[in-house]
Amino acid sequence: MIFQLPVAVQLPVLLAALVFLAVYAGVVLPAVWSRRPARRTAALRVLDRLLGALRRWRRG
Repeated sequence: MIFQLPVAVQLPVLLAALVFLAVYAGVVLPAVWSRRPARRTAALRVLDRLLGALRRWRRG
């Protein structure tokens, strides 16, 4: 038996997954695996800003 989400739920789940993958591929991976120090530093700054915004948003 295959479990299928309702169509109204599928789109937000798909969008959240795409955003997560884009942030992961565009920020996290370069911050970890880039050979260029400038790229690693820039990616870490972006990641820090994203996580800081998320923390402020969760606090209200």
